[in-house]
Amino acid sequence: MAATATTGAADAASADQPPQVFILDVDGVMTNGQFYYSAEGKAFKVFGADDNDGLSLLKPHLEIRFVTGDKKGWDISARRIVQDMGFALDLVSTIRRIDWIAERYDPKQVIYMGDGIFDHYVMREVAYAIAPANADKNAKLHAHYVTERMGGDRAVAEASLHILERFFTAYDPSALPQSKVAMSGEWKV
Repeated sequence: MAATATTGAADAASADQPPQVFILDVDGVMTNGQFYYSAEGKAFKVFGADDNDGLSLLKPHLEIRFVTGDKKGWDISARRIVQDMGFALDLVSTIRRIDWIAERYDPKQVIYMGDGIFDHYVMREVAYAIAPANADKNAKLHAHYVTERMGGDRAVAEASLHILERFFTAYDPSALPQSKVAMSGEWKV
């Protein structure tokens, strides 16, 4: 069982320059990383519960967008991320991902969450990096925070609460979220 950890990775984020965007890899972070195939090809991915709720709490503070390197599973990811959750999704190389980010944002204002064998290339350049408990060892080594939960099993919800506490205002479970926060799905506060 992986433990929650704040690793020894250098933290480039500061109160003077808070992060502006949270970029998340889809597969292995929002999903459990497994692909279900039929004779027709890639058929299903498993997305976890509560992650969209956690991201809803972050929306007032950060731009949130997703990246994937999975061309064959694009339609499945787009269905969940774009159509159901309403976030931007881009198809981006897993190896050159930091270049894509640097063309759009100052990496020192980016929080990145990834799990794969190439995600450490991004994690070592951004302000703050998060990995789920079941991430590749290099991703966990370069992460500032490793969740207790695994990808596809509330890791993003946990990361969202960690970001609120670390950079903004901690979520107070004794109070209802502010009514101005549009929660995920069909429910309103």
